[in-house]
Amino acid sequence: MLKITRKVEYALIALSQMQLNGDESLTSVKEISQQNDIPYELLAKTMQLLAKAEIVEAVKGPQGGYRLKKDPTDIKMTTFFEIIEGPMGFMDCSFDSNCHQIRSCSIRTPIQRINDSIRNMFNNISLNDITRTT
Repeated sequence: MLKITRKVEYALIALSQMQLNGDESLTSVKEISQQNDIPYELLAKTMQLLAKAEIVEAVKGPQGGYRLKKDPTDIKMTTFFEIIEGPMGFMDCSFDSNCHQIRSCSIRTPIQRINDSIRNMFNNISLNDITRTT
């Protein structure tokens, strides 16, 4: 089953809340975690991934938190998924050719077409399309 992971879901919730709070406002992991009943540790690690990818900016200190660094309309969902979870594909051979059946596989090409279609669909959806609050 194709399913968005909790980590991706929590990142989307966090970014949506950050957009709601405004471009310059800082939003803490604790605030997001408490308001949305999200495990603090998982959200903190996810926010670190987003900061490393320069989607958000981390501001340290007692009044610190996170704020959006990139415009969500400039981030495609395929890129976002891959920042959080790594390469996107239905089968490992979509991004890793170490399968011992790769030469005789009869479903690789049709599955790759499905995978390409899904990637194209997500490439046409921006992060803003998912997280905007209005």
